[in-house]
Amino acid sequence: MSPTHRRRRGAALVGVLGELLLTLGALLALFLVWQLWWTDVMADREQAGIIDGLEQEWGEVDERIAPRQDGPPPVPEIPGENMVWGKMHVPDFDRPTFPLAEGVSLEEVLNVKGAGHYPETALPGQVGNFSVAGHRNTYGRVFEDIARLEPGDPVVVETADAFYVYEVTESLIVQPQDVEVIAPTPGQPGVEPTEQMMTLTACHPMYSARERYIVHAEFAYWTDRDDGIPEALATGAGPSDSDASREGEER
Repeated sequence: MSPTHRRRRGAALVGVLGELLLTLGALLALFLVWQLWWTDVMADREQAGIIDGLEQEWGEVDERIAPRQDGPPPVPEIPGENMVWGKMHVPDFDRPTFPLAEGVSLEEVLNVKGAGHYPETALPGQVGNFSVAGHRNTYGRVFEDIARLEPGDPVVVETADAFYVYEVTESLIVQPQDVEVIAPTPGQPGVEPTEQMMTLTACHPMYSARERYIVHAEFAYWTDRDDGIPEALATGAGPSDSDASREGEER
């Protein structure tokens, strides 16, 4: 084989390799667009439809601030695995409202419906650890802003009958195998629960599943949905505002 022929053959191979790399680069770019953008578009549409359906089924909520209720909160009815049964409201999130379904299946819940309740954990308002998972990026990223939560911030669960208000107590980062964070007594498996707790779980860091970002919260109060919205969801009404309001009424 002559040197000229070898050079031509080498140039042809380089050309083919270059085309393959360009094709792979284009496919990777398309995959990233689908993963980081299109999955959000589709999930947002699905979740918006679910929220609209719940509002039509439950009826509108009066915007007046509902009084806090005494006594144990009602236990919500769970329609079945992978079914939506509530809404979550996190005022400090950029996307503050999203559906809540039963189960943590990626294909049936987290990728399409919103947040998912760990089936073996407590229900809202019950003694124990009501635990919820959600995506931090892609597929609607309902927990994208989970690292923004600070002690005292409200996390609210809405069902057909009631609002359940929790307040954040702490945040931590754990390994995926550290499942004791969703134990009935968080961090203490085997210990009988005495408090009404909530745990939120999401992948950490962003765009990685190497660790888990955990937020613990404790139950603060509940309100009857027929009475309006809880003060935690009233614009500009933080704990100090509501306390001041009650003090004024007492005077």
